Amino acid sequence: MYAKFATLAALVAGAAAQNVCSLTTETHPSLQWSKCTSGGSCTSVKGSVTIDANWRWTHRIDDATNCYDGNEWDTSYCSDGASCASKCCVDGAEYSSTYGITTSGDSLNLKFVTKGQYSTNVGSRTYLMESDTKYQMFELLGNEFTFDVDVSNIGCGLNGALYFVSMDADGGLSKYSGNKAGAKYGTGYCDAQCPRDLKFINGEANVEGWESSTNDLNAGSGRYGSCCSEMDVWEANNMATAFTPHPCTEIGQLRCEGDACGGTYSSDRYAGVCDPDGCDFNSYRQGNKTFYGKGMTVDTTKKVTVVTQFLKNSAGELSEIKRFYAQNGKVIPNSESTIAGAEGNSITQDWCDRQKAAFGDVTDFQDKGGMVQMGKALAKPMVLVMSIWDDHAVNMLWLDSTWPLDGAGKPGAERGDCPTTSGVPAEVEAQVPNSNVVFSNIRFGPIGSTVAGLPNGGGPNPPVSSSTPVPSSTTSSSSTGPTGGAGTVPKYGQCGGINFSGPTQCQSGSTCTKLNDWYSQCL
Repeated sequence: MYAKFATLAALVAGAAAQNVCSLTTETHPSLQWSKCTSGGSCTSVKGSVTIDANWRWTHRIDDATNCYDGNEWDTSYCSDGASCASKCCVDGAEYSSTYGITTSGDSLNLKFVTKGQYSTNVGSRTYLMESDTKYQMFELLGNEFTFDVDVSNIGCGLNGALYFVSMDADGGLSKYSGNKAGAKYGTGYCDAQCPRDLKFINGEANVEGWESSTNDLNAGSGRYGSCCSEMDVWEANNMATAFTPHPCTEIGQLRCEGDACGGTYSSDRYAGVCDPDGCDFNSYRQGNKTFYGKGMTVDTTKKVTVVTQFLKNSAGELSEIKRFYAQNGKVIPNSESTIAGAEGNSITQDWCDRQKAAFGDVTDFQDKGGMVQMGKALAKPMVLVMSIWDDHAVNMLWLDSTWPLDGAGKPGAERGDCPTTSGVPAEVEAQVPNSNVVFSNIRFGPIGSTVAGLPNGGGPNPPVSSSTPVPSSTTSSSSTGPTGGAGTVPKYGQCGGINFSGPTQCQSGSTCTKLNDWYSQCL
């Protein structure tokens, strides 16, 4: 994932720091989510969100003067990592008025551009919290993760993303003595691009070698980057979507230096410990240009439920990442790839090998350990990230248009129907500032537990409605629902398909309908 950080002005500078000041009180917006069991019962959990430290106002610890202004460090005040860490502080956030972040029950709304009293903020990156000082951690291997999302108001050039990274639960607070802020203030970010535009890494300022961006008035890059495994569950707008595992040869967050980081910010993209490309499944790129979009099979003019299953084999290794959607009361299997040699509708090591060969892509996914190595990260706790951003590197063309630009007509180059001239940050920020993405109704549990009618387990219970949040002291409404008799399949359940061994007789009122060779459903 390419990185994009907030544009702040005047007293609110888009910089991160490791000390804490309190000119603005830090109050995390609450956000409920649900933990499900194999029996299909989902219980509400009280959580909250925090904004990443890179968006926060950073100033001198003894007054309100910025340590970082525009896209430059004030090197007359501090010029090395340790001194800037000791002399600068990160402050609390005004989530709604400054950053356009609001919550209601189980719903998180991220606005693209927000004009505040002192600033114009662009985009945001947020983390789900377990407590006021710890990130909520998820062990995804052998489980499934489900959420509802509304991307109807984000178009070409924008990305409403939901993904997991191997950050520390406390944001590095206990590891690094220079970090006094921790998870409460959104520290410790890392991903598979090994981003070097982070202003603080491992409790020290990234001031040494800092070069201001030539096309972003508030960003730059420094000597160091921050690497870790990344599972992109959802990168999307209303034109295209992709889900992508990015393995790293080492598990957990680590600091890298210079071009040895690899990724977006280095001269050698593949020089680092992480796979920056990943193995992506984008339905449009895989040949089905009518599956995802406005008025299509997955209709992006409406809210949609997204289910991702992380299956493991008998050796306990990650073997497959499966995707389903639910919309208008129906479970929709992921689209089938029509690319010769890369048929299939889920991510496996074999599929990734065949896809890379079919598209002629660099095999860094395999070189960095592929699915087995990704599974090692998914077996350990990971942090949930939800963000909205635009792309100063390549205008999001890698997601929703043709990329590379000279790739028209070549296998794998067409990724969405957006023009190659679209996505210029200055244009989208000016033309569609009121764009927003809404994530809601997050559910996590064993395979088949979060939505009715999924294969590999689960019960007949309907999804929990995000419009009626469940109190944390009770079991959610998904614990009850219509049940099928012995040997029968409830409406919307799976009733057939290749390798399917369950019951095939639908309950009265529905008929087993073949959707593709792999999946038939009671409709």
